[in-house]
Amino acid sequence: MLTSILKEKWENSLKEAHQLLETFLKDPDQIEKCVRFSEILINIFEKNGTVFSCGNGGSHCDAMHFAEELTGRYRKDRKPLGALALGDPSHLTCVANDYGFQYVFSRQLEALGRPGDGLIGLSTSGNSSNVIEAFKVAKNKGIVTIGLLGRDGGQLKDLADLAIVVPAQTSDRIQEMHIKLLHIVIEMVERRLFPQHYA
Repeated sequence: MLTSILKEKWENSLKEAHQLLETFLKDPDQIEKCVRFSEILINIFEKNGTVFSCGNGGSHCDAMHFAEELTGRYRKDRKPLGALALGDPSHLTCVANDYGFQYVFSRQLEALGRPGDGLIGLSTSGNSSNVIEAFKVAKNKGIVTIGLLGRDGGQLKDLADLAIVVPAQTSDRIQEMHIKLLHIVIEMVERRLFPQHYA
């Protein structure tokens, strides 16, 4: 009995994830935004800029995963690209204690970011206060902002230079799409900067 129930639940969840991907794929506006996402990152890296990333919880894990794929290795060996996930533990605990958790990303970006860099903010609600503060600093410093968001996009939808809003209501489905977008944008960057790896 338990096995049949679990089988049904597994199938339903996988179908739900598949349907979300199909919905996203069939929306020309979403695909156009993805293309723009890759163009922005390619432009930054071609000019030796840095792409910062940030988020909370699972989104922070995705932000770190994105950065390590660029500074480390994705598919094949190549030179590292400038990427950093904001919020290392010592900085995070210092700033959260002294200024408040909403400033843990903005303070670090203010210190390290330069005009022409990029900031990717991941937020399933679009209302993460610390990501919002980081986007405000980015605007003031001439750093382009990309929001990977969910639900209705929240406040970050209007703050971002480019907002990609995943049309889902639960964080798990939203984050599953975010990591797909991050992986594919890395591939697009590599295809442009290291075409010999995709010959």
